[in-house]
Amino acid sequence: MRLISIKERLLSPIWQFLHDSRAVGIVLIVCTVVSMILANSALGSSYIEFFTNLFDPKGGHHLDFYGLHLPNSWLLWINDGFMVVFFFLVGMEIKRELTTGELASIRQSLLPVLAAVGGMLVPALVYAIFNNATDYHLGWGIPMATDIAFSLGVLSLLGSRVPLPLKIFLTALAIIDDLGAILTIAIFYTDELHTVYLLGGAGVLVLLLLLNFFKVQRIIFYIIPGLVLWYCIFNSGIHATIAGVLLAFCIPLKKIAHLEHKLHDPVNFIIMPLFALANTAIIFPSDITAAFSHTVSYGIIAGLVLGKPLGIFGMSYLAVKLRVASLPADTTWKQLWGVGMIAGIGFTMSIFIASLAFSEAEIQVVSIMSVILASVVASLAGFIFLRSLRPSAK
Repeated sequence: MRLISIKERLLSPIWQFLHDSRAVGIVLIVCTVVSMILANSALGSSYIEFFTNLFDPKGGHHLDFYGLHLPNSWLLWINDGFMVVFFFLVGMEIKRELTTGELASIRQSLLPVLAAVGGMLVPALVYAIFNNATDYHLGWGIPMATDIAFSLGVLSLLGSRVPLPLKIFLTALAIIDDLGAILTIAIFYTDELHTVYLLGGAGVLVLLLLLNFFKVQRIIFYIIPGLVLWYCIFNSGIHATIAGVLLAFCIPLKKIAHLEHKLHDPVNFIIMPLFALANTAIIFPSDITAAFSHTVSYGIIAGLVLGKPLGIFGMSYLAVKLRVASLPADTTWKQLWGVGMIAGIGFTMSIFIASLAFSEAEIQVVSIMSVILASVVASLAGFIFLRSLRPSAK
């Protein structure tokens, strides 16, 4: 009994940490810092090459493995393989919210939907102002994203100063934002399309929809076709992560809560940290300030720090004044502005889109550093602003 008691005392703090809403953000920050330190240390070259070196140097992005065409490096496996599970989890959250959650009715979803649209369009426009006439115009999708884990983690630090309806509003907004980012990736960050694989993927998707229509409940009957769907989409030219979202929308609603529970920890504490370790392994330029004096950095930082709150607040204000939506209960306009500032934390999705938007390593470094700086500024500014408000302020 003594041994069990000691074991429980040792494991309890870890268990509590893993289920703390701030834990995901803390783990991602630690992984990002570790990754950057390693990349700029004496081990930097080996560390970066571990992720980026091709298994088959002649194979490009695809590894020929017994006739199968698979990702050809650990970086590609993380971004095109493991991150599919992340998007699968996000997709299930979107489906659940659309069917039984905060987005289940038009009236419930209208304000966060409109706010999310404003929070995507304005940052993209801000980026375009700086880069429309340059070779870097494709990066407009980078400042559109809001990181759910980080943004909710910052809000959790504020406790009762942020009313629960406003936290739900940010959650719904971030979910819609993710859906917008997913559509952006599918439509605008796809290069060459391969018809045979597209048709194969469409056929598998029809099968999955039929399984759902006939109310097949066993998850294995969805996972196996889901793997085939991923393979077809990976080889079709559309980014493979879309397979995760498509599969999620085919999963029976009754099974979603169970799957979300099972995948929460592996996704948040294995897959996302791996993503951070692999995608923030960047070597700082000799003159770091030069990385922040580029039109790309101007567009990303201004888009996330200024464009996000302006878009979210502006669209929300317009919707409320036109009486097509109302503010969340117990929420003030100042609090809504503060949440808009926190929504400027792009991180995971922004870095992901940056890796798709630019092929030049130098511009990827500028993009990732700008996303990280903008996310830090947005989180600190939003936290300080909301912290300065009185909980009872109206």
